[in-house]
Amino acid sequence: MANAPTLVDQYGQPIRRDVLTQEIARATVTGVRSPITGYPGDGLNPGRLAALLREADQGEPLRYLELAEQIEERDLHYAGVLGTRKRSVSQLDVTVEAASDDKADVDKADMVRAWLSRDELQDEVFDILDAIGKGVSFTEICWDTSQGQWSPGKLEWRDPRWFRFSRDDGKTPLLRGDGGDEPLPGGKFICAVMRAKSGLPIRSGIARLATWSWMFKAFTLRDWAIFTQTFGQPIRVGKYGAGATEADKDTLFNAVANIAGDCAAIVPESMNIEFIESKSTGANLDLYLKRCDWLDQQISKAVLGQTATTDAVTGGLGSGKEHRQVQEDIERADAKALSAILNRDLIRVWMLLEYGTVDGCPRLRIGRAEDRDVKQLVEGVKDLVPMGLRVSKSWMNDQLGIPDPDTADELLAAPVTPSPSPPPPIGGPALQSDSRAPGGGPATRDEVDALATAAENIAQGGTDAMIDYIRGLVDGATSLQAVQESLVKARPNMPEAQLTRLMRIALAMAELSGRADIAADS
Repeated sequence: MANAPTLVDQYGQPIRRDVLTQEIARATVTGVRSPITGYPGDGLNPGRLAALLREADQGEPLRYLELAEQIEERDLHYAGVLGTRKRSVSQLDVTVEAASDDKADVDKADMVRAWLSRDELQDEVFDILDAIGKGVSFTEICWDTSQGQWSPGKLEWRDPRWFRFSRDDGKTPLLRGDGGDEPLPGGKFICAVMRAKSGLPIRSGIARLATWSWMFKAFTLRDWAIFTQTFGQPIRVGKYGAGATEADKDTLFNAVANIAGDCAAIVPESMNIEFIESKSTGANLDLYLKRCDWLDQQISKAVLGQTATTDAVTGGLGSGKEHRQVQEDIERADAKALSAILNRDLIRVWMLLEYGTVDGCPRLRIGRAEDRDVKQLVEGVKDLVPMGLRVSKSWMNDQLGIPDPDTADELLAAPVTPSPSPPPPIGGPALQSDSRAPGGGPATRDEVDALATAAENIAQGGTDAMIDYIRGLVDGATSLQAVQESLVKARPNMPEAQLTRLMRIALAMAELSGRADIAADS
């Protein structure tokens, strides 16, 4: 028997079903995937930072990733703007588009929609967006088969320190293990790479850009603290007389040294203490504040693309709107990138496991609902469909936000309009009967012919009168245009009633004649 086709993921790795239900990247206290982290930011200087980044470029990103985590913990501004960017995307609506209107494709899309209704989804998406800061994030998919079908049970964030990239290309992710680095099993991880700039994944994160600003800001904050401690209070100077002894000097110095903390001291009456204030502390203090604010603004530009929504430096209402638009552009780009990642690493693998093929694979779409004039859309479709425009019902439901109905659902329908009552009988008594004879049997051909003759006699006068009227207009006219004008003017007075009556009678007689033929044949 021929072997079943091997399923592979986006990296060409075979998907092994026996591995998918196991957690293979959890922390190990005694192994290489330790939850205990280092603190390379302590005492960081330009030389150490340059060596640390160079080390990451050469295939060992451990200390760089530890520093990226440390910056996010210690810099409140960086944590705030980065959290804003991640939360703005994690709270967006997630929709699912079926591949077609085919029932099988719609069922696949409904299956994905049901899974997306989980309460944990927002937190899981937030963790996946850790790639915005570090450039890459890894999420282990814990597959569930308890219902007899394949479905993602939960998405577990894994510390990026437990991974590295192949030295051959700098792009292929590897899992650190006690026996060495191993390729990621197919279909087991969501490997998210979200670039702040083009380049290798480990060099494309915002943290790479923020490390230098954070280090310089740390220097400024340290100097600011020292300056405040030194010049934030006046200098105490104690004066002693010429005959003061060493014991007197010690007493005076202890008083001067302790007065700032205790606000009280005991000194000899003959001694004097003066408080001297620095006159330039205000200007120096403003310099530190401006430097820290400027560095924060650079971080805001790197993370959110603008400063108006975080640093209140906008020059007016118009400028604020433009800055907000820049932030929305970044949000839209993050949402599209995340959609592509989930479609590639999650939805595609799910369809392979469940159906063995990606044909008819549904697609996730993350983003804000576009402002759309629904009334205009409906009216346009209503007008264009009769002209030949082909519109998918599934697409139309998606545009209106209406889910595709299930087979058992009760469907809305147009109200039933009652049939109009039949018109009143026309003609004389001979025409008010149906195709049945007075005795109850079918009418014969002779009887129908007699009715037709009677109808013709009734309407004959109206036909002759109309013909005579038009003949008179033509005889008195001098041109064809004059005939036309005379007919338009005379139309309200033309004897049309009898001709209309004749046409109604003719229709009735045609129906009666047909019924008579059916009866004769039978």
